[in-house]
Parts: sequence; structure tokens; C-alpha cells
Amino acid sequence: MIADELGRLARERRDADARYNAALTALDRAIVDAQARGLSHEETARLGTALLDFLQQITAFVETKDRHLSAESASRLDTLARALEPIAELRTQVGVLQRAVEMLKRRATSATNTADAPSSADGVRIEAPHAAHASQSDDDYKYVGFEDEFRGSDREIGARLRAYLPLFDGASDVLDVGCGRGEFLAALKEAGVTASGVDANAGMVAAACARGVRAAHADALSYLDSLPGASLGGLVAAQVVEHLEPRYLMRLIDAAARALRPGSPIVLETINPACWLAFFSSYIRDLTHVRPVHPDTLQYLLRASGFDRVAVRYSAPVPDHMKMQTIDLPAAVVAGADPTAAALSRVAHAVNANAVILNNLMFTHLDYAAIGYRM
Repeated sequence: MIADELGRLARERRDADARYNAALTALDRAIVDAQARGLSHEETARLGTALLDFLQQITAFVETKDRHLSAESASRLDTLARALEPIAELRTQVGVLQRAVEMLKRRATSATNTADAPSSADGVRIEAPHAAHASQSDDDYKYVGFEDEFRGSDREIGARLRAYLPLFDGASDVLDVGCGRGEFLAALKEAGVTASGVDANAGMVAAACARGVRAAHADALSYLDSLPGASLGGLVAAQVVEHLEPRYLMRLIDAAARALRPGSPIVLETINPACWLAFFSSYIRDLTHVRPVHPDTLQYLLRASGFDRVAVRYSAPVPDHMKMQTIDLPAAVVAGADPTAAALSRVAHAVNANAVILNNLMFTHLDYAAIGYRM
């Protein structure tokens, strides 16, 4: 809010104050005169005119004061936001630096462990299982920091993912594909469900292991292919499929079907691209996203790979205050027969109908999960 705009609103408020005070003075004088002279027809008319003028000035008085106060509040918020920008930048830099230090510590430990690792009889060093299936990038820690800042805190993500816990009640040997920082693995462990995770990002795996859960640094498809058939009691992949090429995704679902025991659940959660807000915010913000997956598409892919009872569950509804608002006209206007009231009713009806259409396209649910069971 620029200073000129605040100055204009302040002048409008002062003018409205002056008119309000003048109208109040005139009304007071009219009341005094009416009491002194008696309520003649002329005095009654004069009193009514003064009262009507006063009521009109009240509206202007309140509106100008409200606009001025709103503008002042907006100006203060703008000033505060600018003052807080360095803090936000510092928070991002500190977060990334913390993840970088953790990566360097892991590399130092890994180098020591590699030097001490056993060798085969011909001198070839023995590698950890599955390690060859995923490469460790120098930028892995930056993506972990990105998740920290934009996806949400461990507590927030853990709370969201707990909604899937009942699907794995009584299960064992659950695999979390793209386990990230291990939020759902921790929830499964707390619920007494044996589980492990796999992630192609070494920084994510390290963060998961640091919270006391089992996680492997590996390519998900290669990891699944290495498992015996019917060895898993459940599989979850939260915010993963949008990172995959179509052919890879189809092969991954087929591999999951082979590795899961009959009756075991599979949960594939992703961003809902049918919600425009989700697509134009969450989806395109992440550079590692490859392709959005429509709910109908993911449901079909699960069915085509042998899963049944496949359903789509939506989550993270857009808050009402972010949706298009409808217009509620006073009953007197809706029932009015004059042309102005009829025109207002038609406009309100069109605006409300369009708001419903836009809300159904733009502001529905940010996420969804395709859930099925191995036949």
C-alpha cells in the first residue's frame, strides 16, 4: 500500500467524520427546536430530514473508517513481510546447511566403513545389498531441505499419513516405496507393523534411519524385482508416482503385484492434478516431478495390473476461505418484483453457478490416493 493511497483514504475518512459531526449537530438542533416549539407538521418534517441526513452520514462514516483501517493494516502487514524476508532466507539457508553437514558426516563414516569392509578371496570388496541400484547425488541434501520447507514438518506429514494406518492393521512386511524421511515407517512401527522403506535419495534414507526405522538406498523397481514373490504384506508409495516416467510406473505396479501376497493392500498417494490449485502450486513447484497422474489413470493402472476393490480416496481439502465465494442476497431483494431486484437476482444466480463450477475445477482436494488389494 503506497503512501499516496493511505493519504487519500485518510482524507476521505476526515471528510466523512466532518459530515457525520455536522449531521449529528443538525439532528440535535432539530430535536431541541421540536421540543421547544412542539411537534408541528413543519417541525416533524424538519426533524425527519435531519434524521435521514444523519443516517446517510453514518454509512459513509463507517465505510471510510473501515477502508482506512483496512488499508493501514495491509500497509503494516506489507512492512512486516518485508522485514521478515531475511529471516525466511536465513531459515532456508540454515536448513540446507544442516542437511549438507549431515551428508558430509555420512560420507566420512561411509569412507571409514568401506576401508574396513571385508573382501572376498580374490580381493574384491563386498558391497551392501541393493547399493548398486541407486546413485548418491551431491544434490541429494538439497532435495531433503526442499521437502523440509515445502512439503511440511515431520509431524504434519506423519499426521496426514496416519490416515492410512487402518489399511495395514494386522499386516506384516510392509514396504514404503519412496519412504522419504520415514514418517509413515515410524507410524507403522508405533502401530506394531513390521515394515521397511526404500528411497533413491541417500539423504532421505539417512533421515529415515536416524529416526530408528529400516530403510534402504536403492532404486524402487530394482528393489522390488529382487524380492521373492508374495513376500510383502502391503505397499505404500506417498507422493512418488508423479516423479516417475509412465513406463517405469507401469513396471513398478506390476512388480508390486508380483511381490505382494494375495489380499494385501497397496496405497499410491499423489498430488491431485484435477484440482487446479494443486497442479499450479504443489505440482509445478517441484523440479523433480516428471508427470502428473490423473485419479482415473492411476485407478485404471492398478486394475490393469491385477488389483481389485480399487478406489480413489481424496484428502487435503482446500480450505473454504480459499474458494470462490457465493452471493447471498437479502430475502426482500430475491422476492422483489421491480426490474432492479430481478436483475440483481439474475446476476447473483449466474455468479453463484459459476463459483460452483470453478470450485469443482480449481479448489477441491490437493491430494488423492488410489487404493487396491492384490487378488
